[in-house]
Amino acid sequence: MEHVALPAAPEAAPVPWRAYARLAKLDIWDYYLSVPLVAAMVLAAGSGAGWSGAGAGTVLVVLVLFLGGEVAMSAAMCTFDDVTGYRDGSDAVNYGPDAPARRLARKPLVAGTLTERQAIRFGWASVAACVLCWAAAVAAAPARPGWAVAGTAALAVFGFQYTWWLRISYNGFQELFLAALGWFFVLPLYGLLTGRFDGFAVVQALVFGLGPLLFGVYSNTNDIAGDRAVGRRTAAVLLSPRGNAAFVAGCSALEAALLVGSAVAGYAPWWFPLVMAPVVALRARQWVLGFVRGEILLARRLGIHLHRVCCALLVGVDLALAVTGGGL
Repeated sequence: MEHVALPAAPEAAPVPWRAYARLAKLDIWDYYLSVPLVAAMVLAAGSGAGWSGAGAGTVLVVLVLFLGGEVAMSAAMCTFDDVTGYRDGSDAVNYGPDAPARRLARKPLVAGTLTERQAIRFGWASVAACVLCWAAAVAAAPARPGWAVAGTAALAVFGFQYTWWLRISYNGFQELFLAALGWFFVLPLYGLLTGRFDGFAVVQALVFGLGPLLFGVYSNTNDIAGDRAVGRRTAAVLLSPRGNAAFVAGCSALEAALLVGSAVAGYAPWWFPLVMAPVVALRARQWVLGFVRGEILLARRLGIHLHRVCCALLVGVDLALAVTGGGL
């Protein structure tokens, strides 16, 4: 498929920083909410390396370094995704003149505000920045359990390969990747700060990862034509419309099961499902909006806001546990 792009500026011409910010998708900050979530989880855990005395400074340094790595990794992932989408033509289809609900400026390569070479250089610079930030975070961490260090290293190696090298999202694992990225943004950081691996932390990490997944699958539903044309095997492409709707419903039900089942199993406080009830109700509304009313992009937008609401509620739960002594 041929590229659809405006004439690119000469390589030597200055490029506005906004073009790189759009390439990195810095306005999509939903994964970065893992950092305030983990900060609240550390408070709730009552760790000896927590927010008291000299330990508070160490915790803050590790959180800031890990956040810097997350921003850099997300920038690299989005950059290489744009390069791949530009090369195979899928972005020209998904963001073309027949898709007015999306802004072409969000794709600097298609819009012609950046060259492919500039984007690739920026992507590798972002990977390098991520590795430096996370190496420093591990070095400064008050606890370094092997599983947390290995998880951070794995994230650095595989995080940018969403559509690059291994092309994870093209080979049938996109949905798993979207959720796993959130899981790995939470659990290794929690381990570096506390040295612990406990049930409620796992529940919160799983719920956090499902948030980006549950707006990503709506994007995939909207992008079926473009993704199918370039061989991107998402669930929306591989399944029938009814099967895709059932898959999204299943992911939504899994989130509800975690929110309710964790309290039943004793991993979360008994009142946890009551606090998180708005998430379950709005998730059902999101599915109806997308698959019954056919408003896929509106459902995606609701999913983005719902993830943020969910994170705020999780932080509130952790802060309540910290104030009450952490008892479940």
